[in-house]
Amino acid sequence: MSERLNGKIAIVTGAGRGIGRAIALEFAREGANVCVTARREAEISAVADEIRAMGRSAVSITCDVADRNAVAAMVASAADQLGGVHILVNNAGGGAERNKVADDDAANWSRVIEVNLMGTYYCAREAIPHMRSAGGGTIINVGSGMGHQATVGNSSYNAAKAGVWMLTRCLALEAWQDNITVNELIPGPVYTELTSQIFDPEQPHPAFASEWVKRPEDVVPLAMFLATQTEKGPTGQSFSLARRPVS
Repeated sequence: MSERLNGKIAIVTGAGRGIGRAIALEFAREGANVCVTARREAEISAVADEIRAMGRSAVSITCDVADRNAVAAMVASAADQLGGVHILVNNAGGGAERNKVADDDAANWSRVIEVNLMGTYYCAREAIPHMRSAGGGTIINVGSGMGHQATVGNSSYNAAKAGVWMLTRCLALEAWQDNITVNELIPGPVYTELTSQIFDPEQPHPAFASEWVKRPEDVVPLAMFLATQTEKGPTGQSFSLARRPVS
């Protein structure tokens, strides 16, 4: 282990599976103690057990990031049990409303906004004071190319991720004097449980010939790059693994 994150404390949302799980485990391999959080207790408990088996500290806390009070309790508990917060990965997200606006379900549309955008806001809002106390920190918001481009039939996800990208830039301007960097990570197409009906892993993208469908572990190097930058590193930027223009 190179332990590039030795002594760091990270919170990773949506960490029970997919990209969040892969990032949480790699952060631990690199020396971080990690709070793994998501809505499914069994999944995050298993990830926390894997982290402890590496000799790191880990806590698993169930949390719906769309619930402001639950997020506040989660961040406070993580900071208390692990000793602070240095890194936040806002990975929890997704969207199942894929109809045109006139034909969609308004409740489903709102839920996508709440999870992706409001969840990112709630987590950042609660984590920033702990990062200030620590003398700095890193926020990585997992975005999407769909937040940079309009498409038909997925407006809730497009709008939510566009909001995440704007929030990223606003937070970067607000937090730099506290030595906190805030950047967006765009994974591009990734095979996960949520996309298994759309993609096949390590195969060409069904719509874009230049793309290939990654596995969650393929996103980890970019997350590590962002997590290991100094307070004078990039902030307010979008880093993409996509193989086509996204803006």
